[in-house]
Amino acid sequence: MYWLKQLKYFKGLLIPLGLFFSLIFIGTIGYILIEDYSLLEASYMTVITIATVGFMEIRPLSDAGRIFTIIIILINVGAFTFFVTYLTRYLLDGEFLRTFKQMKMDNAISQLQNHVIVCGFGRNGTECAHVLHRNGIPFVVVEEKNDLPADLGFEVNYFMKGDATKDEVLKEAGILKAKAIIMTMPIDADNLFTVLTARQLHPNVTIISRASHDSSVNKLKIAGANNVIMPDKIGGAQMATLVLNPDIQEMISLLATRSNSRFRIEELQATKNISLNDMNLWARTGCTLLAVKNGKDYILNPGPSFVIHGGERLIIMGSDEQIQVAKSLI
Repeated sequence: MYWLKQLKYFKGLLIPLGLFFSLIFIGTIGYILIEDYSLLEASYMTVITIATVGFMEIRPLSDAGRIFTIIIILINVGAFTFFVTYLTRYLLDGEFLRTFKQMKMDNAISQLQNHVIVCGFGRNGTECAHVLHRNGIPFVVVEEKNDLPADLGFEVNYFMKGDATKDEVLKEAGILKAKAIIMTMPIDADNLFTVLTARQLHPNVTIISRASHDSSVNKLKIAGANNVIMPDKIGGAQMATLVLNPDIQEMISLLATRSNSRFRIEELQATKNISLNDMNLWARTGCTLLAVKNGKDYILNPGPSFVIHGGERLIIMGSDEQIQVAKSLI
């Protein structure tokens, strides 16, 4: 089964190889029917005729056998020329190397778990990939039209060229084992169809989609997107905020896009009821509680008397070591 899956990468070779073996099969059957050769004799006669090695025939041929041999030789001249030309181009033009690299890439992608799929590699997709790379989150880029630019500035370890709206492409990108998928394609209809496809294949995956028009936002959410982002609106709002509170906006951007072992913003789910005063998070872990999410509402900077209930989500900030301690308390 494994090798059958690998054959798709070399399907370009199937045409010349199929033609070659078809010629052997037709020649063998022809000599059996015309000259009453055995299977071994017919196969031998066909091979020495196609190879043009000049060996003598097994026994003198009839007129029909000679005509059939002439036809085989003439067909073989064209087929052999086509086969050599195609094979030379396949090897020397780099097609084989590209196919082999893609096979290794796809096999590596199939081993991923809890990764992110980025559909579309324009300006928004490139920025998404940059942030994921900077934070050490594995991701797969799916792009139909373009190859990776040479001056990207960061490494994309997993890249697939294909149409993200198709089921088989998302499956090859690991949608069944992914934790999130981001649609950054410029056409809302493509994003909508991809959201529907992703939600059908993986009901629990987190889906984040780009939208270019206000009318598309609600449609994308109905289709299954967890979040819908309009880059133009966010960009305009951020520019205005930089006029009002430049340092605050810069710090928020830093918090949102950068993390490492010494600094990270994490989302934890509470499993029990406890007040912030009793938990004493800062003194016991060094973590800072930024907000508590209760359903769709956020409680920002809750006071010490605030009671956290099981199932609520806490947004905390701290190092990896501090966050691990906080997980044991929450």
